[in-house]
Amino acid sequence: MRIHASGICGTDAWMASGTLEFRPFPLLLGHEGVGEVVAVGDAVTTRKIGDRVGIPMVQQTCGQCEACLKERPNSFASAINCTGGPRLTGVTVDGAFAEYIAADAEGTIVLPEGISYEDAAPTMCAGYTVWAALRRAEPKPGATIGVVGIGGLGHLAIQYAKAAGYRVVAVTKSAGKYEVARQFGAEEVVADGAAVRAAGGADVLLHTSSSHASVVDAMNGLKPWGKVVVMGVATDELNLPAGPVAFQGFEVIGSAHNGNEYLVEALEIVAQGKVKPMIEVYPKERIGEAYEATRTGRTRFRSVVTF
Repeated sequence: MRIHASGICGTDAWMASGTLEFRPFPLLLGHEGVGEVVAVGDAVTTRKIGDRVGIPMVQQTCGQCEACLKERPNSFASAINCTGGPRLTGVTVDGAFAEYIAADAEGTIVLPEGISYEDAAPTMCAGYTVWAALRRAEPKPGATIGVVGIGGLGHLAIQYAKAAGYRVVAVTKSAGKYEVARQFGAEEVVADGAAVRAAGGADVLLHTSSSHASVVDAMNGLKPWGKVVVMGVATDELNLPAGPVAFQGFEVIGSAHNGNEYLVEALEIVAQGKVKPMIEVYPKERIGEAYEATRTGRTRFRSVVTF
Protein backbone atom coordinates (compact mmCIF):
# COMPACT_ATOMS: atom_id res chain seq x y z
CA MET A 1 0.00 0.00 0.00
CA ARG A 2 1.00 3.57 -0.64
CA ILE A 3 0.02 5.37 2.54
CA HIS A 4 -1.70 8.72 2.00
CA ALA A 5 -2.67 9.52 5.60
CA SER A 6 -2.41 8.11 9.10
CA GLY A 7 -3.93 9.34 12.33
CA ILE A 8 -1.97 9.54 15.57
CA CYS A 9 -3.74 7.73 18.39
CA GLY A 10 -3.11 8.23 22.08
CA THR A 11 -2.06 4.58 22.12
CA ASP A 12 0.84 5.48 19.81
CA ALA A 13 2.09 8.05 22.34
CA TRP A 14 1.73 5.57 25.20
CA MET A 15 3.69 2.94 23.29
CA ALA A 16 6.41 5.42 22.36
CA SER A 17 6.75 6.46 26.01
CA GLY A 18 6.80 2.87 27.29
CA THR A 19 3.48 3.16 29.15
CA LEU A 20 2.25 0.33 26.90
CA GLU A 21 4.71 -2.23 25.56
CA PHE A 22 4.00 -5.08 23.17
CA ARG A 23 7.31 -5.71 21.37
CA PRO A 24 10.76 -4.13 21.52
CA PHE A 25 11.64 -1.11 19.43
CA PRO A 26 12.63 -0.35 16.69
CA LEU A 27 9.02 -0.41 15.51
CA LEU A 28 7.08 1.81 13.13
CA LEU A 29 3.93 2.91 14.93
CA GLY A 30 0.62 3.92 13.34
CA HIS A 31 -2.59 1.90 13.15
CA GLU A 32 -4.85 4.38 11.36
CA GLY A 33 -3.27 4.12 7.92
CA VAL A 34 -5.21 4.64 4.69
CA GLY A 35 -4.05 4.72 1.09
CA GLU A 36 -4.08 2.85 -2.19
CA VAL A 37 -3.00 -0.60 -3.26
CA VAL A 38 0.03 -0.41 -5.55
CA ALA A 39 0.95 -4.12 -5.71
CA VAL A 40 -0.63 -7.46 -4.84
CA GLY A 41 0.71 -10.96 -4.28
CA ASP A 42 0.10 -13.70 -6.82
CA ALA A 43 -2.62 -15.35 -4.72
CA VAL A 44 -4.52 -12.16 -3.87
CA THR A 45 -8.00 -12.08 -5.41
CA THR A 46 -9.93 -9.75 -3.08
CA ARG A 47 -7.91 -6.58 -3.68
CA LYS A 48 -6.54 -5.00 -6.83
CA ILE A 49 -4.13 -2.24 -7.73
CA GLY A 50 -5.82 1.13 -7.31
CA ASP A 51 -8.17 0.09 -4.52
CA ARG A 52 -8.52 2.72 -1.76
CA VAL A 53 -8.15 0.84 1.52
CA GLY A 54 -7.47 1.27 5.21
CA ILE A 55 -5.62 -0.99 7.64
CA PRO A 56 -7.20 -1.56 11.05
CA MET A 57 -5.03 -2.45 14.01
CA VAL A 58 -6.07 -6.12 13.96
CA GLN A 59 -4.96 -7.29 10.53
CA GLN A 60 -4.90 -11.02 11.09
CA THR A 61 -5.03 -13.74 13.74
CA CYS A 62 -3.52 -17.20 13.34
CA GLY A 63 -6.83 -18.95 12.63
CA GLN A 64 -5.65 -22.15 14.27
CA CYS A 65 -5.49 -21.69 18.05
CA GLU A 66 -8.36 -22.39 20.43
CA ALA A 67 -9.42 -18.75 20.54
CA CYS A 68 -9.44 -18.41 16.75
CA LEU A 69 -11.34 -21.65 16.21
CA LYS A 70 -14.24 -20.18 18.20
CA GLU A 71 -14.61 -17.87 15.18
CA ARG A 72 -15.11 -14.69 17.15
CA PRO A 73 -15.04 -11.40 15.22
CA ASN A 74 -11.68 -10.00 14.14
CA SER A 75 -11.34 -7.84 17.25
CA PHE A 76 -9.04 -6.85 20.09
CA ALA A 77 -10.43 -9.73 22.16
CA SER A 78 -9.63 -12.29 19.49
CA ALA A 79 -6.14 -10.82 19.03
CA ILE A 80 -5.35 -10.76 22.76
CA ASN A 81 -6.38 -14.41 23.15
CA CYS A 82 -4.74 -15.64 19.94
CA THR A 83 -1.74 -17.75 20.93
CA GLY A 84 -0.47 -18.26 17.39
CA GLY A 85 0.85 -14.76 16.82
CA PRO A 86 -1.67 -12.10 15.75
CA ARG A 87 -0.63 -9.47 13.21
CA LEU A 88 -1.35 -6.08 14.78
CA THR A 89 -0.56 -3.00 12.71
CA GLY A 90 1.94 -0.74 14.46
CA VAL A 91 1.95 -3.02 17.49
CA THR A 92 3.46 -6.41 16.60
CA VAL A 93 4.42 -5.49 13.01
CA ASP A 94 5.52 -2.19 11.46
CA GLY A 95 2.71 0.31 11.12
CA ALA A 96 1.50 3.11 8.89
CA PHE A 97 3.89 5.94 9.75
CA ALA A 98 5.58 5.28 6.42
CA GLU A 99 5.11 5.97 2.73
CA TYR A 100 4.59 2.28 1.97
CA ILE A 101 3.47 -0.72 3.99
CA ALA A 102 2.90 -4.41 3.33
CA ALA A 103 -0.42 -5.66 4.69
CA ASP A 104 -2.49 -8.81 4.71
CA ALA A 105 -5.10 -8.38 1.97
CA GLU A 106 -7.90 -9.77 4.14
CA GLY A 107 -6.83 -7.40 6.89
CA THR A 108 -7.68 -4.31 4.85
CA ILE A 109 -11.00 -2.50 4.46
CA VAL A 110 -12.12 -0.92 1.20
CA LEU A 111 -12.92 2.76 1.75
CA PRO A 112 -16.34 4.01 0.62
CA GLU A 113 -16.72 6.57 -2.12
CA GLY A 114 -16.88 10.13 -0.91
CA ILE A 115 -14.55 9.85 2.09
CA SER A 116 -11.20 11.64 2.00
CA TYR A 117 -8.03 9.96 3.20
CA GLU A 118 -7.70 12.61 5.91
CA ASP A 119 -11.16 11.85 7.32
CA ALA A 120 -10.83 8.10 6.85
CA ALA A 121 -7.61 7.88 8.88
CA PRO A 122 -8.99 8.70 12.37
CA THR A 123 -12.12 6.68 11.58
CA MET A 124 -9.95 3.55 11.32
CA CYS A 125 -9.52 3.54 15.11
CA ALA A 126 -11.20 6.44 16.91
CA GLY A 127 -14.41 6.38 14.88
CA TYR A 128 -14.42 2.58 14.79
CA THR A 129 -13.98 2.42 18.56
CA VAL A 130 -16.89 4.67 19.50
CA TRP A 131 -19.29 3.31 16.88
CA ALA A 132 -18.54 -0.29 17.88
CA ALA A 133 -19.10 0.70 21.52
CA LEU A 134 -22.45 2.29 20.76
CA ARG A 135 -23.53 -0.77 18.78
CA ARG A 136 -22.37 -3.07 21.58
CA ALA A 137 -24.51 -1.17 24.09
CA GLU A 138 -27.63 -1.77 21.98
CA PRO A 139 -29.52 1.30 23.22
CA LYS A 140 -33.25 1.34 22.62
CA PRO A 141 -34.87 3.96 20.37
CA GLY A 142 -35.24 7.24 22.22
CA ALA A 143 -32.40 6.46 24.64
CA THR A 144 -30.13 9.13 26.08
CA ILE A 145 -26.42 8.59 25.50
CA GLY A 146 -23.92 10.20 27.87
CA VAL A 147 -20.47 10.78 26.39
CA VAL A 148 -17.80 11.16 29.08
CA GLY A 149 -14.79 13.08 27.79
CA ILE A 150 -14.79 15.31 24.70
CA GLY A 151 -11.48 14.54 23.01
CA GLY A 152 -10.33 12.42 20.08
CA LEU A 153 -12.87 9.70 20.86
CA GLY A 154 -15.56 11.76 22.55
CA HIS A 155 -16.07 14.33 19.81
CA LEU A 156 -16.81 11.46 17.43
CA ALA A 157 -18.97 9.58 19.94
CA ILE A 158 -21.28 12.59 20.23
CA GLN A 159 -21.65 12.79 16.46
CA TYR A 160 -22.22 9.06 15.93
CA ALA A 161 -24.82 8.90 18.69
CA LYS A 162 -26.58 11.94 17.27
CA ALA A 163 -26.43 10.51 13.74
CA ALA A 164 -28.07 7.33 15.06
CA GLY A 165 -30.96 9.37 16.42
CA TYR A 166 -30.20 9.41 20.15
CA ARG A 167 -30.35 12.28 22.61
CA VAL A 168 -26.80 13.09 23.71
CA VAL A 169 -25.51 14.51 26.98
CA ALA A 170 -21.81 15.43 26.94
CA VAL A 171 -19.84 15.28 30.18
CA THR A 172 -16.68 17.36 30.46
CA LYS A 173 -14.99 19.54 33.05
CA SER A 174 -13.41 21.65 30.29
CA ALA A 175 -15.55 24.77 30.04
CA GLY A 176 -13.87 25.61 26.75
CA LYS A 177 -15.45 22.54 25.13
CA TYR A 178 -19.06 23.29 26.05
CA GLU A 179 -19.94 25.20 22.90
CA VAL A 180 -18.13 22.85 20.51
CA ALA A 181 -19.81 19.84 22.16
CA ARG A 182 -23.15 21.44 21.34
CA GLN A 183 -21.99 22.02 17.79
CA PHE A 184 -21.19 18.31 17.54
CA GLY A 185 -24.79 17.54 18.51
CA ALA A 186 -24.96 17.34 22.31
CA GLU A 187 -28.30 18.62 23.59
CA GLU A 188 -26.88 19.10 27.09
CA VAL A 189 -23.29 19.68 28.22
CA VAL A 190 -22.60 19.15 31.92
CA ALA A 191 -19.66 18.77 34.28
CA ASP A 192 -20.54 15.75 36.43
CA GLY A 193 -22.91 12.93 37.21
CA ALA A 194 -25.20 15.02 39.39
CA ALA A 195 -25.77 17.33 36.43
CA VAL A 196 -26.38 14.32 34.16
CA ARG A 197 -29.10 13.23 36.58
CA ALA A 198 -30.57 16.74 36.66
CA ALA A 199 -30.66 16.69 32.84
CA GLY A 200 -32.86 13.59 32.91
CA GLY A 201 -30.23 10.89 33.27
CA ALA A 202 -28.47 8.64 30.77
CA ASP A 203 -29.34 5.15 29.58
CA VAL A 204 -25.80 4.52 28.31
CA LEU A 205 -22.48 6.13 29.26
CA LEU A 206 -19.74 5.94 26.63
CA HIS A 207 -16.45 6.18 28.55
CA THR A 208 -14.05 7.99 26.20
CA SER A 209 -12.10 9.89 28.86
CA SER A 210 -8.48 9.39 29.89
CA SER A 211 -9.71 9.40 33.51
CA HIS A 212 -11.59 6.46 34.99
CA ALA A 213 -12.62 8.62 37.95
CA SER A 214 -14.65 10.83 35.62
CA VAL A 215 -16.87 7.99 34.43
CA VAL A 216 -17.36 6.68 37.98
CA ASP A 217 -18.63 10.14 38.91
CA ALA A 218 -20.82 10.27 35.79
CA MET A 219 -22.48 7.03 36.91
CA ASN A 220 -24.35 9.15 39.46
CA GLY A 221 -26.48 10.21 36.51
CA LEU A 222 -27.03 6.74 35.07
CA LYS A 223 -30.63 5.52 34.96
CA PRO A 224 -31.59 2.19 36.57
CA TRP A 225 -30.52 -0.74 34.37
CA GLY A 226 -28.14 1.62 32.60
CA LYS A 227 -24.96 0.59 30.83
CA VAL A 228 -21.37 1.86 31.01
CA VAL A 229 -19.23 1.05 27.98
CA VAL A 230 -15.49 1.14 28.75
CA MET A 231 -13.44 1.54 25.60
CA GLY A 232 -10.42 3.61 26.59
CA VAL A 233 -7.29 3.15 28.65
CA ALA A 234 -6.39 5.37 31.59
CA THR A 235 -3.62 5.29 34.16
CA ASP A 236 -5.83 5.59 37.25
CA GLU A 237 -7.71 2.65 38.75
CA LEU A 238 -11.28 1.93 37.74
CA ASN A 239 -12.96 1.62 41.14
CA LEU A 240 -16.65 0.92 40.60
CA PRO A 241 -19.26 1.64 43.30
CA ALA A 242 -20.47 -1.86 44.19
CA GLY A 243 -23.76 -0.73 45.74
CA PRO A 244 -25.13 1.20 42.73
CA VAL A 245 -23.87 -1.43 40.28
CA ALA A 246 -25.71 -4.17 42.17
CA PHE A 247 -28.82 -2.35 43.38
CA GLN A 248 -29.43 -0.28 40.23
CA GLY A 249 -28.72 -3.19 37.90
CA PHE A 250 -25.94 -1.40 36.04
CA GLU A 251 -24.00 -3.22 33.32
CA VAL A 252 -20.31 -2.53 32.70
CA ILE A 253 -19.32 -3.55 29.18
CA GLY A 254 -15.85 -3.73 27.69
CA SER A 255 -15.57 -2.76 24.03
CA ALA A 256 -12.77 -2.39 21.52
CA HIS A 257 -13.57 -2.55 17.78
CA ASN A 258 -15.60 -5.81 17.97
CA GLY A 259 -15.47 -6.80 14.29
CA ASN A 260 -14.87 -5.30 10.88
CA GLU A 261 -18.58 -4.88 10.11
CA TYR A 262 -18.65 -1.96 12.55
CA LEU A 263 -15.63 -0.35 10.88
CA VAL A 264 -17.40 -0.58 7.51
CA GLU A 265 -20.45 1.12 9.05
CA ALA A 266 -18.36 3.81 10.76
CA LEU A 267 -16.60 4.70 7.51
CA GLU A 268 -19.88 4.83 5.58
CA ILE A 269 -21.44 7.22 8.11
CA VAL A 270 -18.48 9.59 7.68
CA ALA A 271 -18.67 9.23 3.89
CA GLN A 272 -22.34 10.24 4.05
CA GLY A 273 -21.37 13.45 5.85
CA LYS A 274 -23.24 12.59 9.05
CA VAL A 275 -20.01 12.59 11.11
CA LYS A 276 -17.00 14.85 10.56
CA PRO A 277 -13.68 14.14 12.35
CA MET A 278 -12.06 17.31 13.67
CA ILE A 279 -8.44 16.95 12.60
CA GLU A 280 -5.19 18.86 12.49
CA VAL A 281 -3.23 17.85 9.38
CA TYR A 282 0.57 17.69 9.28
CA PRO A 283 2.81 16.76 6.33
CA LYS A 284 5.16 13.83 6.96
CA GLU A 285 8.08 16.23 7.42
CA ARG A 286 6.36 17.47 10.62
CA ILE A 287 5.43 14.09 12.07
CA GLY A 288 7.57 14.74 15.15
CA GLU A 289 5.63 17.93 15.81
CA ALA A 290 2.34 16.06 15.34
CA TYR A 291 3.44 13.39 17.80
CA GLU A 292 4.45 15.97 20.42
CA ALA A 293 1.14 17.77 20.03
CA THR A 294 -0.67 14.49 20.69
CA ARG A 295 1.59 13.48 23.57
CA THR A 296 1.27 16.79 25.39
CA GLY A 297 -2.45 17.24 24.76
CA ARG A 298 -2.04 20.27 22.49
CA THR A 299 -4.00 18.49 19.78
CA ARG A 300 -7.58 19.36 20.55
CA PHE A 301 -9.13 16.32 18.90
CA ARG A 302 -7.00 14.34 16.39
CA SER A 303 -3.72 14.75 14.52
CA VAL A 304 -3.41 13.27 11.02
CA VAL A 305 -0.14 12.95 9.10
CA THR A 306 -0.15 12.94 5.29
CA PHE A 307 2.46 11.12 3.19
